[in-house]
Amino acid sequence: MAKAIMVQGTMSNAGKSLLAAGLCRIFRQDGYKVAPFKSQNMALNSFITREGLEMGRAQVMQAEAAGIAPSVLMNPILLKPTNDVGSQVIVNGEVLGTMSARDYFRYKKKLIPDIMKAFSRLSEEYDIIVLEGAGSPAEINLKSDDIVNMGMAKLAKAPVLLVGDIDRGGVFAQLIGTVDLLEEDERAMVKGLIINKFRGDKSILDPGVKMLEERSGIPVVGVAPYLSIQVEDEDSLTERFDRKTEAALLDIAVVRLPRISNFTDFNPLESISGVSLRYVKHVGELGNPDLIILPGTKNTMEDLAWLRSSGLEAAILKEASRGKLIFGICGGYQMLGESLSDPFGVEAGGSMKGMGLLPMDTVFTERKTRTRVEGAFLAPEGVYGPLAGGALEGYEIHMGESTVKEGVRPLTRIADSVSGLEKEEGAVFENVCGTYVHGVFDREESVKALLKVLGQKKGIDVEEMSGVDFAAFKETQYDILASELRKHLDMKKIYEILEAGI
Repeated sequence: MAKAIMVQGTMSNAGKSLLAAGLCRIFRQDGYKVAPFKSQNMALNSFITREGLEMGRAQVMQAEAAGIAPSVLMNPILLKPTNDVGSQVIVNGEVLGTMSARDYFRYKKKLIPDIMKAFSRLSEEYDIIVLEGAGSPAEINLKSDDIVNMGMAKLAKAPVLLVGDIDRGGVFAQLIGTVDLLEEDERAMVKGLIINKFRGDKSILDPGVKMLEERSGIPVVGVAPYLSIQVEDEDSLTERFDRKTEAALLDIAVVRLPRISNFTDFNPLESISGVSLRYVKHVGELGNPDLIILPGTKNTMEDLAWLRSSGLEAAILKEASRGKLIFGICGGYQMLGESLSDPFGVEAGGSMKGMGLLPMDTVFTERKTRTRVEGAFLAPEGVYGPLAGGALEGYEIHMGESTVKEGVRPLTRIADSVSGLEKEEGAVFENVCGTYVHGVFDREESVKALLKVLGQKKGIDVEEMSGVDFAAFKETQYDILASELRKHLDMKKIYEILEAGI
């Protein structure tokens, strides 16, 4: 059976996911078969495996760092918030249903057998399991039925590394306060403290580190620096959204919808010299981009209502009427149509008018489409012509079915890797297009094709601009992450903690 070690945090976004990924990479480099695990994840960023099953994006990133294929065994429970008090509950990659927070809180302990079955199967196949917690283990209202922090550590018999975020301030209070709020048996499971996201001279921290160790009786096993590693973020706390980017030669604006999902679709576009990618949520931020992207969303109809009330819909319609290029993905694609209908109450129920930029109607169905695809862009007429032939791969994950009308051309031809069926997909109409395919820009060929479209529209030469092999780029990022963590974590002590267990 595998050895286990768990990374927990003093709060959300303390850096647990990235540190867990770094440990996965280090253990892999040291010759071990390693896998990540998070019993319960809450995120709108999800991924579809080769089997057509849905899992959290953070464990996909960690699996990449470990050099293995993502599996739903690494994330048996995924919660996708549908509103402020409820979530779609996904178990072993398939939708169980939608529950209120209160109903799920009462129900979740029934999922422990599913959690342990997944964990046990990984333990049989790998040498080391790196577990990740969620939020904080000291949330008083959640501790009694915990299945993701100390509750999971006990089930997995995993020693815990507790991570605090110094970048947001109060890291000593974070760590000491969290330890003090734990039960005695839980406190005994915390074998190491990590101060994360530090900038500056570490020697200045030495008195604080000494105090932490004296007050807690737990060794500080590292002060990790603030790292600008470009890997795929898990949730909407990502700093990408707050980045202030000046418009470059080619400027792309992504609308930051309230329930934006799968924004990792746009990561490959951020690494191109001469291209700026900005997230905008106010009309005043829109500026004069060369391309406006409407991204995926967990709730298309409610986010379209927000787009309408915020004034952004009117601004986008004005830009579209002037010939500006508009691109929609998944929920954003659905918004571009003429109507949206929800007869089964999948979202808010009822129907509403779409943006009217694509002659297309969408009906939300009770069946969720989950599949991986690969194929190529077709040869759309007009401004999107340079897309023709560009290879693409990705995945579909949506509840709606869209029907296009006369005059609309398909955008892609793709093969479903789960069923093996081929189909034409997406829509192009004048300067507006859309697709259900997430990850549509992950391939270098598809990025180059998009650059050609933008360059031709703007009348500039983009031959010197090119995308990167995003898979290869991520590999270099994981190696950098591992190298930096080796410098700043006491890996000898961490291996001792791993070997000793609890």
